[in-house]
Amino acid sequence: MALVLSGLSGCDQSNTSTVPSSPDSLASATPPSSEQTPPRESLPAAPSPSPDDRPRIIAFGDSLTAGLGVSPEQSYPTQLQKQLDTLGYHYQVLNAGVSGDTSAGGLRRVSWVLAGKPRVVILELGGNDGLRGLGLPETRSHLDAIIRQFKDAHVRVILAGMKLPPNYGEEYTARFEAIYRDLAQLHGLPLIPFLLEGVGGEKALNQSDGIHPTGEGYRIVVENVLRSLLPVLKDASTNNSSAKKKQA
Repeated sequence: MALVLSGLSGCDQSNTSTVPSSPDSLASATPPSSEQTPPRESLPAAPSPSPDDRPRIIAFGDSLTAGLGVSPEQSYPTQLQKQLDTLGYHYQVLNAGVSGDTSAGGLRRVSWVLAGKPRVVILELGGNDGLRGLGLPETRSHLDAIIRQFKDAHVRVILAGMKLPPNYGEEYTARFEAIYRDLAQLHGLPLIPFLLEGVGGEKALNQSDGIHPTGEGYRIVVENVLRSLLPVLKDASTNNSSAKKKQA
């Protein structure tokens, strides 16, 4: 685990491109990174409505979500889309990952993501906070604020837990990991215990930097995501069916 996340905070910002004009473009283009995000008053225009009428799942995170170092087709959001299509789930998966993003940067992007009218958000942020040794209360506060904004907008949130290398100290790493469990319990959220479970530390499943998964590594990440996502989608499908029966 010492190499799993040790370089996320120094991710190459060149992976980030310009802001898309519509939510459908999120898979190949993202808003400016948190390191370059302008003040709130000059944030880019919100995504415009999409002709695709499928409910949207937005993968919201840092380089692990953006797919740094692999082709867009190999990123986990794109592979997740293919899996959901195969399983017969009628959803559109969009990639809102920004390399180098922190929980503070993510908080500044919430309104932009909400403009894409997501039904579900997979929230993967905080790893860079921990690697930079930022104050844990601040990280928790930012993540809590992000979750509350999505909940207020009636968006289902799936929280992706992260871990830190052991050289950050047993107390700090334990408190960091507990943030995700505590927030999931507080808000009643599905929790992915560790997004990189089965991938982190596995040389064959990571790129040469030892940090970011390969396409095959992201395939396993998708399996981790599906274990928490599918119950949410099944529940939504059941509720929709019940509502239609009542209307009939």
